[in-house]
Amino acid sequence: MREQYYISTDKSKLQLEVIVDFLNNKSYWAKTRSKATIEKSIANSICFGVFTQENKQIGFARVITDCAVFAWLLDVFILEEHQGKGLGKMLMQEIMSNKDFAEIRRWGLGTDDAHGLYEKFGFTPLSNPAKMMEKI
Repeated sequence: MREQYYISTDKSKLQLEVIVDFLNNKSYWAKTRSKATIEKSIANSICFGVFTQENKQIGFARVITDCAVFAWLLDVFILEEHQGKGLGKMLMQEIMSNKDFAEIRRWGLGTDDAHGLYEKFGFTPLSNPAKMMEKI
């Protein structure tokens, strides 16, 4: 089943309308982001698109990183009609094995509902949340 899909970091393959629609209408974390903000975030991130063999985009993730010390994983999704096929795991394997991220020792992410997926790739709750701060 997975052979029907592939992952690419080529931004020219990304289908902005798919990404904007998901983030604005199906995500719980990005409903208020404008198309311009989404475009800018893509331009300034390392992006991973999940595609069918017919080049239809069905998933996405992006990483913000210095490629040396720290990376933040965000906007991870697989369209609902393609979920349950192991594509989230495939996407995470591709991200975590990317050679550009080999030196990174600290990763971060936020999730309300996918803890089980990320735990398979070594993510854990914050070891010392009192050290973390945020500005909203």
